[in-house]
Amino acid sequence: MTIREFKMPDVGEGLTEAEILKWYVQPGDTVTDGQVVCEVETAKAAVELPIPFDGVVHALLFEEGVTVDVGQVIISVQTGAGAATAEQAPVQEAAPAAAAAAPAQEPAAAARQPVLVGYGVSTASTKRRPRKAAGTAAQNGSAAPAAVAAAPAAPAAPVVPAAPVAPAAPVVPAQQNGNGQSAEGRPLAKPPVRKLAKDLGIDLASVVATGDGGVVTREDVHAAAAAALAPQTVAAPAAVTVAAPVAASAPVQAPVAAATAERETRVPVKGVRKVTAQAMVGSAFTAPHVTEFVTFDVTRTMKLVQELKADPDLAGLRINPLLLIAKAVLVAIRRNPDVNASWDEAAQEIVLKHYVNLGIAAATPRGLIVPNIKDAHAKTLPELSEALSSLVSTARDGKTSPADMQNGTITITNVGVFGVDTGTPILNPGESAILAVGAIKLQPWVHKGKVKARQVTTLALSFDHRLIDGELGSRFLADIAAVLEHPRRLITWS
Repeated sequence: MTIREFKMPDVGEGLTEAEILKWYVQPGDTVTDGQVVCEVETAKAAVELPIPFDGVVHALLFEEGVTVDVGQVIISVQTGAGAATAEQAPVQEAAPAAAAAAPAQEPAAAARQPVLVGYGVSTASTKRRPRKAAGTAAQNGSAAPAAVAAAPAAPAAPVVPAAPVAPAAPVVPAQQNGNGQSAEGRPLAKPPVRKLAKDLGIDLASVVATGDGGVVTREDVHAAAAAALAPQTVAAPAAVTVAAPVAASAPVQAPVAAATAERETRVPVKGVRKVTAQAMVGSAFTAPHVTEFVTFDVTRTMKLVQELKADPDLAGLRINPLLLIAKAVLVAIRRNPDVNASWDEAAQEIVLKHYVNLGIAAATPRGLIVPNIKDAHAKTLPELSEALSSLVSTARDGKTSPADMQNGTITITNVGVFGVDTGTPILNPGESAILAVGAIKLQPWVHKGKVKARQVTTLALSFDHRLIDGELGSRFLADIAAVLEHPRRLITWS
């Protein structure tokens, strides 16, 4: 029997962590190559992870809701001939067998050496894992009972002295002070957190650590960065900073949470919501935003929507105002190609793009995401309808892939579905403009010299003033409105 470990992969593009949303297997379950064992949420999307080998689940090393760094072992599986035997045998018999087999495998494992740094067999990982799993083992009742059952079966085996070694895990607190620092005075943090602090210009020594054992987490670094951006609120966090080292133990914090539970609820910001928040802050304080508005009559467009729904050639397709708005944006981009660009900060260049990856902002249970339709400029109206329907349904199911949210150029956000007239949207990072579509309402409007009830809406266009000046932005927005006011321009301007 061989125990194989499956590590958290990089399921995105350079992502460093993911949250385990749901386990589809439990210890003792049989798994096959390619079977989905869990669902994780990265900073960009929810992804299902398949196991790359056959066997029987030995242990789940992290519980649901835990954020795990890429490269950490999340599940171990018994493979080989012993896997089938372990599955059929009672739990009490399987545990001593595993304990007896462990000493036999130790010499072979010790003889193997890594062939390259970061690769090969690492005996250190097998020593650390019991310490990490010590807390969770007591909760799920899997790893701890196995060790207890193994002790009487092999009295002379080194399992008995190994049990007292486990309490050596508290060596971390012994090397720390109350401020989350080692005895040498260096703040405790993982390499990705150190890099994040360096990128944000945050001194780790000044960050209040809230992680287990006084380790500085990503949230701590972001909190310090947010405090640095808001000098007026520095006084309040300073008081918390002084109190934190004094109240270093968890039992002291528990009454505080209980006292505020009735009046406040704290929701951890992670996954899609966390990255969206960071992206919006970065965009708002990097790109100089300008927002312009236009209110106009869309009665003709609404009539065209009804006619297209009754067209036999479009049967089965989803026809709605958003489809014609997207088409109007594409026509306006064709007439004003300079709006479809991005800013290269490193090279100090404007990058003009000859393709349109049209983003559609979608509200999902996990937060706002902006997948985009690749090469939307080259699609016909039926193809654009199919792409929109697929994009929206995939986003609502939480199955949008990270690739679908990369390399967008211009975005549409439809706030009108919530009954909102308009807004001042923030640019999606790396894009030049975003169009907010307001609610379409029946309003009194002057039409052919008379006041009549007409379908009216308001569009708001936010754009990066480094790329788009007032004249270009105004022409672009006016062209979108002109197409929607007289939809025959979809033909004459195409």
